[in-house]
Amino acid sequence: MENNLKKTANLIVVLALALYLGQLAVPAQTRPVDDSQKLLRVFHTISSNVLIEYVGELTSEKYTGRLTGTDGYNLSAEWVISKLKGWGVEPAGDKGTYLQAFPNPYTLILDRGEVSMLLRVGKSDPKTQATVKKYYLYEEEYFPGGTSASGEITAEVVYVGYGITAPELGYDDYQGVDVRGKIVLMENEVPFSPDKDPETFRKWRPYSFHQYKLKNAAAHGAKGLLYYYGPICNPNNDYIEGFIYSHVGRSVVDDIFAGTGRSYQTTVEKIRTALKPQSFATGKVFTIKNRTEHHPEGIGYNVLAKINGTDPSLKDEVIIIGGHLDHLGQFPELMPGANDNASAVAVMLGLAEAISRCEIKPKRTVLLAFFGAEEQGVKGSEYYLQNPVFPVEKTVALINMDGVGSGDRIFALAGKNFPWLYGPFEKASAGYLHREIGTNYWSNLTRPRLDAARFMDKNIPSLSFSTSGLVVPYPTYHNTRDDINLINPEMLEDMTRLMFLAVMELACAPPERLK
Repeated sequence: MENNLKKTANLIVVLALALYLGQLAVPAQTRPVDDSQKLLRVFHTISSNVLIEYVGELTSEKYTGRLTGTDGYNLSAEWVISKLKGWGVEPAGDKGTYLQAFPNPYTLILDRGEVSMLLRVGKSDPKTQATVKKYYLYEEEYFPGGTSASGEITAEVVYVGYGITAPELGYDDYQGVDVRGKIVLMENEVPFSPDKDPETFRKWRPYSFHQYKLKNAAAHGAKGLLYYYGPICNPNNDYIEGFIYSHVGRSVVDDIFAGTGRSYQTTVEKIRTALKPQSFATGKVFTIKNRTEHHPEGIGYNVLAKINGTDPSLKDEVIIIGGHLDHLGQFPELMPGANDNASAVAVMLGLAEAISRCEIKPKRTVLLAFFGAEEQGVKGSEYYLQNPVFPVEKTVALINMDGVGSGDRIFALAGKNFPWLYGPFEKASAGYLHREIGTNYWSNLTRPRLDAARFMDKNIPSLSFSTSGLVVPYPTYHNTRDDINLINPEMLEDMTRLMFLAVMELACAPPERLK
């Protein structure tokens, strides 16, 4: 009897405990999980380890620097597509593919070429003087021109300021100098600042394009160009058969001005202050030699992928997430393009995976646009806007990224132009990232340097994100040093998390919030 009572008592305790635990478990099973919790579950799965691997992949030698038109670029596009397919992100390109094709001539740089100055030494009689060459250093002092013809020229150098002939502005850098058969030394940009007077600058703007400067030099009979631009690598120019050019740095410019009785700095200041040319024959003789291979038949590709909206009344509206996939190729050394712009591609891939895994689906369609040929004149985004896969009038905004992998600070170009668009990013950063984030008002007056500029020209609200704060003892823009060592993995992670929260808010916001 006593044993039975003990068994009964133990059973009652067990049942009571089971009932108590069951009561505790019921709220956990039935308590609703709100949307913010669902978003944060995915937010916390975004990993810097994965994102830095993406950058490492894109900067590897097999993609040969991702110059649009080359096999290396096409191979990198295939790799991006393979990731998107794996997450079930749908194609949005031509004929059911992920690719949007467009014409894109390109030029291969086959060796380092040469920039050298001829010096006469010895006796004062030119007939008996010996000639020696001063060779300039690749990357430190010059780079081959990204669309230079193949060949060699040795000739006198004529300084032609900004290389502009603008009768309507009363300005001509070629007046009073003969450049036929010679090499011209030229400044980049124009001598008038958009900050001084935007309306006047608009008149100068067409003369700031590299393509114009090259064509104008050739039209005046020049056979070569030393372009004071960096020196950086840059494939953004036209190809003219027989015209040889290279980009040079300040040491080359100083050598050309040395002994001429003119100060370089004073000369440039006179041009900018008085808007009067200061062109002159320098008397210096230089050799430019490049070995290249031009491909006028080149085809470029944008990689386009979409995550369809779920709301019947909002799904036809599209938010574009953009970043250029391309970089510079080989000059002839590999230009890795880790920050510019493998970093943005990594963030876009991280964002695509995060949205595809999230229980909450965007109400508006999200288009991922990996643009080609940004480095060759911002051509991929230009072509997209001429041939949009979603109507321009249904495009809510472009969120662009260009160089988002280094440093510790975030910047959004044009946030003050579109505070309703910038607001969700500012809120997400303040609430979850706690990183410094800044913005400005952008007039978009100069020649297009970003894909966002093309969209702004079409009156599509656009932000363009970049990061900064990394201090290095040497320049890393458009040269061999833009490699994975520049990348801050935590910044990649934070940028992806920022994009995820803000883009999801924008994609699900009621219409009255997007204005």
